[in-house]
Amino acid sequence: MKLTLNNFDEEAKKGKSHNNNWIKVGLSTCGIAAGADVAFDTIKKVLQENQSDVEVIRVGCAGKCYAEPLVEVKIEGMPQVVYGKVNEEVATKIVQKHVLGKQLINDHIYLLKDA
Repeated sequence: MKLTLNNFDEEAKKGKSHNNNWIKVGLSTCGIAAGADVAFDTIKKVLQENQSDVEVIRVGCAGKCYAEPLVEVKIEGMPQVVYGKVNEEVATKIVQKHVLGKQLINDHIYLLKDA
């Protein structure tokens, strides 16, 4: 099907997940240079090991290169949080403590949004 202005919104909605729980990892050039690819792989691995259906989404630059790698987490019943300086250890904590344990990891919060 040819994508036109008339069917763009409809097609974009089809690609959206209906999962309310997700983790976004910034995989722009600055994120990758800071190790975001390792954080992304670690998050996916730990989620899989725990049989979690939380969606992991690749996103671009958030404009906070000083805090890379950045990981944004939205889990029902929890505030939406952006974690910064996420290495392999912090990525594991994000899944184990935030996603599975419903606890914030205060040492790495860069932005706390309303739930």
